[in-house]
Amino acid sequence: MLKLSETKSIGIIIFGGCNIIDATGPAGVFGAANELAKQRGVNVLPYRIHFIGSAIGPIATSAGPSLYATKAIDLASDGIDTLICAGGVGSRAMSNDASAVNAVANLAINARRVVSVCTGAFVLAASGILNGKRAVSHWAHCDNLARRFPEVIVDPDPIFVRDDNVYTSAGITAGMDLTLALIEEDLGRSFATEVAKEMVMFLKRPGTQSQFSEHLRVQMAPDGNLKDVQLWILKNLADHHTVENLAERATMSPRSFYRHFKETTGITPSRFVAESRVDAAKRLLEESPMQIKAIAAQCGFGDEERMRRTFHRRIGISPDDYRQRFSSTF
Repeated sequence: MLKLSETKSIGIIIFGGCNIIDATGPAGVFGAANELAKQRGVNVLPYRIHFIGSAIGPIATSAGPSLYATKAIDLASDGIDTLICAGGVGSRAMSNDASAVNAVANLAINARRVVSVCTGAFVLAASGILNGKRAVSHWAHCDNLARRFPEVIVDPDPIFVRDDNVYTSAGITAGMDLTLALIEEDLGRSFATEVAKEMVMFLKRPGTQSQFSEHLRVQMAPDGNLKDVQLWILKNLADHHTVENLAERATMSPRSFYRHFKETTGITPSRFVAESRVDAAKRLLEESPMQIKAIAAQCGFGDEERMRRTFHRRIGISPDDYRQRFSSTF
């Protein structure tokens, strides 16, 4: 039976133009944990949730409807266990408001955990909380985050990142994934899994999972010879790919092909091939009952051991572990 000795205070910072799901998503997941705890007959609920705004009262979100702040940011209690900053179009104004940024920094001093969702990372960065730390935001904003705050070590790929007691997450639903991870820290994996089931979520996505796949990266490439080569690679992953033979297919010199490929996609041809193979293998592990040996051959790894080493290096777990976490019922 779940036993709790205290209720943890969750403070979610909202502001004009914040994304409504960035705030209500984590609040809903923590609330579901409370409901499950009630069903289990606990006397002390795990969480007490507050919205914190510039003043007590309604705060308009980017979606139109308002959320109600129950605490003012400059008067909020220092008893907050987990401080969460929502993101949204209003985060730019929030991060440029010196008094608000200082208030966030003051609240964070005594918080056990400090969290951002999406562009809430800009507010934490402006406060200095992210200086010298790894952090992530929505992939479309990571370059801007890195340019504006060079002291922050921006990693644009994961859906969430933890560095010491500071947690940052990518766009919107990634904040809910991160909240499940926080509940797992507090109350164990079994309880977090039950919360996920209650919310029809999947306690599957580790923070190291990429925000988007190589297929989206291909779709973002402009039409032309390079995109044709990318699509051909995806259809022929088991082939041996070199810059020379790919350049020939693109009717370019190897040197010109390499340069233009990297400029267009942001990665080298060899990395594109490697990541495409991992991406294809992940989908087969998720969606098919194929033997791992067969997946390794089909996706161009050559053998099962090479695929295992690649998975450990790139996503931190083995193909077997990945299948257990992510597979559908076959």
